[in-house]
Amino acid sequence: MRLADLAPRYDLVVIGGGITGAGIFREAARAGVSVLLVEARDFASGTSSWSSKLVHGGLRYLQTGEWRLTAESVRERQRLLREAPDLVERLDFLLPCYRGVKPSRGLVRLGLWLYDRFARDAAARSQSLDVTASLAITPQLATHNLLGALQYQDARTDDCRLVWRLIEQGQRDGGTALNYVRAAQLLQAQGRICGAALCDAETGDTREIEATVVINASGVWAESLQGQGIAAPKLRPLRGSHLVYPHARLPLPCAVSFFHPRDRRPVFAYPWQGATLIGTTDLDHREDLWSPRMTKPEADYLLEAFDWLMPGVGLKLDEALSSFAGVRAIIDEGEGRPSSASRESAQWTAPGFIGITGGKLTTFRVTARQVLAEAARQLPALRLVSNDAPLFDQPRQESPSLAPTAQQVGLRATEQVRHLDDLLLRRSRAGLVLPDFGEALIEPALAACRTALAWGGARCAAEAAQYRAHMRQQHTVPGSN
Repeated sequence: MRLADLAPRYDLVVIGGGITGAGIFREAARAGVSVLLVEARDFASGTSSWSSKLVHGGLRYLQTGEWRLTAESVRERQRLLREAPDLVERLDFLLPCYRGVKPSRGLVRLGLWLYDRFARDAAARSQSLDVTASLAITPQLATHNLLGALQYQDARTDDCRLVWRLIEQGQRDGGTALNYVRAAQLLQAQGRICGAALCDAETGDTREIEATVVINASGVWAESLQGQGIAAPKLRPLRGSHLVYPHARLPLPCAVSFFHPRDRRPVFAYPWQGATLIGTTDLDHREDLWSPRMTKPEADYLLEAFDWLMPGVGLKLDEALSSFAGVRAIIDEGEGRPSSASRESAQWTAPGFIGITGGKLTTFRVTARQVLAEAARQLPALRLVSNDAPLFDQPRQESPSLAPTAQQVGLRATEQVRHLDDLLLRRSRAGLVLPDFGEALIEPALAACRTALAWGGARCAAEAAQYRAHMRQQHTVPGSN
């Protein structure tokens, strides 16, 4: 389906196909209203492609006094573990503790005690380990001044797969979702917003669609939407960057979380999709929002931390498979360290319009329901289903711990793929976690697109060239040979 196939009017139009927009779309589709979601590029191609892939309570938020956010996040983590076991998996964390290093072991232990109380899950209780037990799990740890470690649980996911499944579920329940369709501006009549002017990003086709309520869920692009009728909150885009290493080079049995020796920020390394992920940075991002890249100082910063924790491993930048960076939509609350900025969401409204930005991957469902509760004030036909209703009809045979395969890539070619990078970077993560940016899966992927999408030889060649160029430009490890 493309622009010409749309109905002339919808109860709701949602702009933005990241985790927030997808969550709103999924909840709206089963709430008794007609809903259209549009995304300017591919679904989850912005911030929701490049998160740290963690569904977590945010232990560090306790340090900044954000108790409610931590409790809410832990509850949502537990819910996702129950309702989407194929998309969200438990992940054991080891947090080594060293003499003279802050925060102290006692302070972190207190935070984990609160974490346990919020989760109410005996199977996920944290525990203290002595030096011997800590080294038995992760023998690469630096031993000088090692006091032991704290062990706790959070969860990992594939953020893109989570977004896609929400969109797919929403479409199954009657909603309509289009990628590569941009909202050029909002329409107004009689003092209220009444729809959006849409443009197909590839064909240039345009169309105006009427709506009772338009929801701006475009994340870091929230301020750029024309015709909102009310100013969006000022944002402070923050960049988080990551390195991806072959699992054989860094075969961690669990996640390792620790505090950077330079600035005491939390950093981590953990197994993901058959590789090992190291992250993350937290810096003000003043460049192009669509093309964030890891910088050499960021790569050095992450390796500096890892070398401090595991000095015998000797990781080098040119051993990494890839790098990636994402831009977080953080509400600008003035000066201060980026890591101390709140991850709370912000909402703004006008007649016929609701805007939402900020927030966390983990709490997308709560955010979606809050937005739709506000939308129901202007759209009485919108009746949210029970808060206890499960997100998905049933789990599937997927896992964020396993490397992508040619068979998976082939099956996913029908998931509204428009370009090869949709398939190799978002429907699967082959480009990030396999050698040479997933070169071995390019031909199987193109074969699937020939069958499912009727791509000809010239189209396949152009897509392969575009994909390789994009990976070299965006995901090469800075400073590697």
